[in-house]
Amino acid sequence: MARFEFKLPDIGEGIAEAEIVAWHVKPGDTVDEDQQLADLMTDKATVEMESPVAGKVIEVAGEVGDKLAIGSVLAVIETDGAEAPAPVPESVEEVPLGDGLEKPTQAQEKKLPVMDVESPLPAREGPGVGASAKRERPAVEHAGTGIEPAPAVTHPPTPPFQRGEKALASPAVRQRARDLGIALAQVKTAGDRIRHSDLDFYLLYHGGSVSGRAGAPRQDEVIKVVGLRRKIAENMAEANRRIQHFTLVEEYDVTALEETRQMMNRDRGSNPKLTLLPFLITALSRGLAEWPMLNATFDDEAMIVTRHGSVQMGVATQTPNGLMVATIRNAQARSVWDLAAEILRLSDAARSGKATRDELTGATFTVSSLGPMGGITSTPVVNPPQVAIVAVNKIEEKLVPLDGEIEVRKRMNLSLSCDHRVVDGWDAASFMQALKGYVENPLRLLS
Repeated sequence: MARFEFKLPDIGEGIAEAEIVAWHVKPGDTVDEDQQLADLMTDKATVEMESPVAGKVIEVAGEVGDKLAIGSVLAVIETDGAEAPAPVPESVEEVPLGDGLEKPTQAQEKKLPVMDVESPLPAREGPGVGASAKRERPAVEHAGTGIEPAPAVTHPPTPPFQRGEKALASPAVRQRARDLGIALAQVKTAGDRIRHSDLDFYLLYHGGSVSGRAGAPRQDEVIKVVGLRRKIAENMAEANRRIQHFTLVEEYDVTALEETRQMMNRDRGSNPKLTLLPFLITALSRGLAEWPMLNATFDDEAMIVTRHGSVQMGVATQTPNGLMVATIRNAQARSVWDLAAEILRLSDAARSGKATRDELTGATFTVSSLGPMGGITSTPVVNPPQVAIVAVNKIEEKLVPLDGEIEVRKRMNLSLSCDHRVVDGWDAASFMQALKGYVENPLRLLS
């Protein structure tokens, strides 16, 4: 018998350490060559570690959430000595996470379980270490951001099992589901069977709890914050620490805008169905041209503010794997029809895990919308190095005095958060008033 030490290879430019986000084996397990051992995450990518040899695992290094230095031993495997260990690649293909507070793509998050559980095994790219972007994962949303749901999604997540269709799951998963009072038929899965990670995401969707059987008490569940959730927590804390936020909320009458949108949809032909978002992006782009201080990025180390001549509009997009910020290039030069098509294209790319790094970076201003799920107001967090972000809240019908009479009007709040180091309150208020002139007079958006 031979003892093989599998050392953590170089997994990217300048990467000195990686965080363990999931173990797929434990001491005593027998593994085959190329079998997945663990998932590790750097600040740029999530990578799968696969065994270069077949044998029995006798040691593993660290627990989920621990960080390992490049070159340190990840696992020790006992082999029969009959075959030489396969060479470990010097580098690993990475799936970029994007910059700042942007969310990773499906290909990244599918390998980032929130808890210490097994996750679906993606298609293997080759021996040794690989990265895959094939499977989708259920959504994990962090508060305060999102997008108005797109009218069509080309690659939706796998739906719950239909009536009469048997949900595939291991005995351990079935027992855990019974203990939690979860009906497996209602659990979405990204693969051909339900795993522990699918139950975890189901719990997150239901606020961390589900109905128990006959009111039976359930034990508390401790969730270790690792991987993607840790990165989000760190980025959000850093944004709040470095940026002096202030938020301004203004109410807008969108009655005429909604009538215009519905009229254009009736005669849209082969064009995509218009949501409110393309109109708002057009209005924002024109308002930013008048108040360019908000369409800026701030290098707070060099103390340099860059006002951008064109609008690279970041759109917070909800995907089955969580929130991502896709970038619409040169939004100021696009029509509402073109914007609607681009939103659909980017949303589909994000949900299917095919969005490129260029499509997920470079935004100079961000709009975030929960659509009909939005509240009456919100306080979005600025995504550095940007200096402003707008959150779109839900539309409500209200009784409004108009020309001496009471009318039912559709009203909506927009919440603008700014970096007070760069944007003054007067500039923010002036921008919101300029925006009102476009939102409440939709014909100006079509000229």
